[in-house]
Parts: sequence; C-alpha cells; structure tokens
Amino acid sequence: MVKPPSNRKKPTSAASSNDTPPDNQDLEENPALATITVTSVEIPELTEEEQRDRLHLERRVERAFFEAGKALMELRDRRLYRSTHKTFEDYCRDRFGHSRQKSNYLIAAADVYENLTTICCQNLPPEDLTTNGSQILPTSEGQVRPITKLEPQEQWEVWQQAVELAGGKVPTGRIVKDVVQRIMERTQVPNTYQIGEVCQILAKDNPELRGKGGCWGIVNHVGEFSCTVRTWDREYTIGLQHLKSLNYLPAECEQMQVICDRINRVYSSGLEDSVQKFLESLGKLNRAYLTDLEEKLLAVLEFEIETK
Repeated sequence: MVKPPSNRKKPTSAASSNDTPPDNQDLEENPALATITVTSVEIPELTEEEQRDRLHLERRVERAFFEAGKALMELRDRRLYRSTHKTFEDYCRDRFGHSRQKSNYLIAAADVYENLTTICCQNLPPEDLTTNGSQILPTSEGQVRPITKLEPQEQWEVWQQAVELAGGKVPTGRIVKDVVQRIMERTQVPNTYQIGEVCQILAKDNPELRGKGGCWGIVNHVGEFSCTVRTWDREYTIGLQHLKSLNYLPAECEQMQVICDRINRVYSSGLEDSVQKFLESLGKLNRAYLTDLEEKLLAVLEFEIETK
C-alpha cells in the first residue's frame, strides 16, 4: 500500500542562505524567524551652558518655598494688602487661594531655611546653599513644618539627623517629624499643669498663635507635651514651651474661670467690632480681677445680649 505524501513542511534553518524574508504564516509557526530592528539614538551630553542653566533652575525650584515665605512676610508686615483688603487672611484667600494658616506655614518655613543657612552655611557662598552644593537644605515647606517651633540650633540638629536617616538626601516631613518625636521622648519634661490653672500664652516663634501672645487661658485638658486652654474667644491646644503659669491661688483661678465664661458668652453673641476689642483687652489681663469700670462695662454688655 502506498502512503500518501506528507503535508508537513521541512523545518527551515534560521541560518539558511536563502535571503527571502519569511511570510506571515512562517512567522506565526516559528516566531524565532522574526527579525527585530533596533535603532540606536545617541543622547548628546549637556554642554557647559546647559549644565549651568540646569543648576540655576534647580536652585530656583529648591528655594521656591523660601522666596514665597519671605514675600508673604513682607506683604504682611508692611500691610501692602490694605488698599484692597481689610485683613491679611482675606487677602491670602482672594489673591493666592489659600488660608492664612498656609501663609503662616510658608513664613515660618522661610525662617527655618534662613536659620539653617545662617547657622551652618555662613562660610559658604550663596550659590552653594542648595542640595547640589556642600549642604543638604529643605526644598519644600512640609519638610520643615515639624521644626518651626524649635529654637534655631535645635532646628539644625534635628535637620542633620533627618538628613542622615534619609541616606544623605533631602528628608521627608515624616522623617523630620519622627526625629523630633524621638528627641521629645528622650528629653520629656513632666507636664505639671493642672486643670483649672490660669496660664499665659507665649506666642514667640509660633505662627499659629499670632495675636494671642500675652492672653491668659484656663487649662481644661492636660496632655503629655501640651495643654488645651480656653481663652476669651475659643480653645487652643498649646505646647508646654508656649505656656507660662501665672501662679494664681486656687480662689483666684476660680474667679478667672467665671470671668472667662462671662467674656466668652458675650463674645459668642457677635456684637460690634469695638466690643470685640474691649473683650480682647480683658483677655490679656495680668491680674486676677476686673476693675470697677471693667465690671460695669461687662455687665452692660451682658444685659445687652440678654435683652436682644
């Protein structure tokens, strides 16, 4: 019996001298026959001028938050917003689309940047004060936010430790915050404040307490590193370094609690701005009592809100 001829094709060697390119069917049956063409592209090295331009632009990016903070500080301190806005807060919201708190963060971060360069980079030329030079410096506000409330020398020590933990690179805000937390845990000072105690607020180097320096408040919560105090307008959670006990007697503390409640009740009623100024002045008393005139004025305001 004669076998029918086989339809199977003989395998073709890839090294065959036949230069005819394989058809699509051959490629589907044997992908190894496919020829891949790779075109090499030579990337030219940066010229000296391009290297200078890159370094200049990188420095501008790195210092952007610093420049913003310094500009906002001057706008605020010189009140250059007064021709269009009554308050710096309104100006920041309308002009830049962010809150006053954001502006305060940028201003505080600019101070930190300046402290770092002043303390530890004073012998370096300005062009080297970048991450491309001899020092590792912050490149964003968030990286230094955890150390804005520290003293300048403490800021530098924390920053150096954070850079080391980051492997010699610019550390994240989380790394910086972790370093601060470790130091606080090692040097923890017992919180000796008591609920009901009257304290004075020290707003130095804390933009979040701007305008509250010298105000007194009643402690109503005691934490490990802070206290929550109630002032003439609202409650604030404040670090121990920004509080000072007025050392009032227990009876005086109770009397100040009553005064605080009365002032807060009138303030919450939303009377005129002139009234708010009077209440604010009472909120900065450095004595544990009201004068006869202050008592009469406060009583009149209380009567006014009760009869509204």
